[in-house]
Amino acid sequence: MYKIKVCDHDAKSAEMTTVHGTIQTPVFMNVATDAAIKGGVTSEDLEQIGTQVMLCNTYHLKLMPGDRYVYRMGGLHEFTSWNKPILTDSGGFQVFSLSKTRKISEEGVKFKSHLDGRALFMGPKESMRIQSHLGSTIAMAFDECPSAKAERSYVEA
Repeated sequence: MYKIKVCDHDAKSAEMTTVHGTIQTPVFMNVATDAAIKGGVTSEDLEQIGTQVMLCNTYHLKLMPGDRYVYRMGGLHEFTSWNKPILTDSGGFQVFSLSKTRKISEEGVKFKSHLDGRALFMGPKESMRIQSHLGSTIAMAFDECPSAKAERSYVEA
């Protein structure tokens, strides 16, 4: 459930209730790319500083340790010992950041792993399957992050 609490012109504050807790917006999400915050920060540390949401990266978790492994471990909440909301991105940013090795089609994107160079494919179905295996609270739709230098017609398409 999403409930707007305060509006002031174009700004607003809201509350989003999820199965893993309520999020007050606007919100800062701590980034746990590989299901861990860098620097040895624990779930307890995040709790103490008032973290509401952890953001994990679908692409990186697919590669290592693997979404099926995380699934067998009970999902990201069990894997990370975090009981609050977890947002997983779609993997779409890697379409941008790995642009030198990608080939985009209507079905999705073929590119090479930044770890070992193996061929990978990700499209909307694959992204949703991976995020489902991860057991995230909030799954993002697969998207493309076009270059800031992209032609207007490309961005509109």
